[in-house]
Amino acid sequence: MAIITISRGTFSGGKALAECLAKRLGYRCIDRDMLVRRAATPRVSPYDLRAALEFPPVYPGRFNHTRYIYLALIQAALTEEVRSGCAIYHGLGGHLLLKGAPGLLRLRIIAPIEHRIRVARDQLGLSRGEAVSHIDSMDRDRRKWTQFLYGLDWGDPALYDLLINLEHATVEQACHAVASLIDCGAFAVSAEGLATLNDLAIASAVRAALAQDPYTVNLEFEVESHGGSVCLHGDCVEEMAAVQRVVASVSGVNGLRIEPSVLTVD
Repeated sequence: MAIITISRGTFSGGKALAECLAKRLGYRCIDRDMLVRRAATPRVSPYDLRAALEFPPVYPGRFNHTRYIYLALIQAALTEEVRSGCAIYHGLGGHLLLKGAPGLLRLRIIAPIEHRIRVARDQLGLSRGEAVSHIDSMDRDRRKWTQFLYGLDWGDPALYDLLINLEHATVEQACHAVASLIDCGAFAVSAEGLATLNDLAIASAVRAALAQDPYTVNLEFEVESHGGSVCLHGDCVEEMAAVQRVVASVSGVNGLRIEPSVLTVD
């Protein structure tokens, strides 16, 4: 009972691998569109979230709080989807959104450029030049978006547990290799791990709720949960009553502690 995230370039076989693994393991398969639908709110439409995931901002420095809100919504949606384990997510930044989650297998799939061009031409009806341009553009945007959200290099191998090159292996062979890891108990989620996943989902839901409420939407917090007892790290003296109201409304919360941010001076 694990959680698998799949990172891949455009037309690199990540979706096919996710679907193969879901069938082989009996896991739920979660894609970006499903996540966007769950994460959308009256304040942030599915269109806005989808555009935000596909196209990084031209001037990142102007969108720090918007980034915070999008991350809060998307992370809450994903952690809710995977809180019981047995799930596969193929989409942008899944391994980073679930950082620290127990039983997390972080896959990176790459494929030869000629394979990717061929698939792009077949699926989109593009010329070779158009396919190359499309792949380059999508990969560049994903790299920029990961840098914008997390300050990390999308292609850094240290971010992944397993990298699979489909140059000499088929999707089915890659699926068999990954499933074998899961079948032998690697990355299994223990009862303690499920409790940790539940706390991660509660903490993410609290942060998302605070990011949606009109009285707390301008605040930013680091949120932790331990058995449903929530700790917020941030400043909210003037909005204390609103913060307490919002947090109390989140399912699974049984306590609240607020620790003010501490400014350090070099």
